[in-house]
Amino acid sequence: MAGTKFADLLGTCQRYAVHLEIRDGYMQDDPAYLEWQKGHRLDPTDRESWWRPWLANVENAVARGVVMRRARIISEPISDYIRWEHSETFTNVRAGEQIRWLPRHEALDVSVPLNDFWLFDDTILLFNLFGGNGGWVGQQRCDDPGIVKTCREAFEAVWERATPHEEYNPV
Repeated sequence: MAGTKFADLLGTCQRYAVHLEIRDGYMQDDPAYLEWQKGHRLDPTDRESWWRPWLANVENAVARGVVMRRARIISEPISDYIRWEHSETFTNVRAGEQIRWLPRHEALDVSVPLNDFWLFDDTILLFNLFGGNGGWVGQQRCDDPGIVKTCREAFEAVWERATPHEEYNPV
């Protein structure tokens, strides 16, 4: 069975990988985010300028038949970080990832885990752990069937309500 490294888990994934994000901000010192704050914008027509290894991993998984979906629960009005994330999400979509946005006020009755996670083929969870300032502090793998079921149900509840990226207009 694959280890805890994301690339290994995605590389052995056969059916689907889903990702739930619940924070309004992540690594505030991300160089790409800092450049965006200074006015830099990606040019969707210049693929070479924004293509990166992560997107190649997504593209390869999708080419193998893996369905990749990401749902983001966000506060409105959105934070600057989420505005940046939304402006660059076209890169994920071009690689083959399906992405939806759910305003937090529309998810009041949805129970979700307290940490972002990836779920691979309904068997392996990989929780992403962040500090209070949004910095990444690690990952935690979970194979417990009960927790997997809870997270799958949470993701599906969010996905059903969320708006596809192409239709979501940031507030």
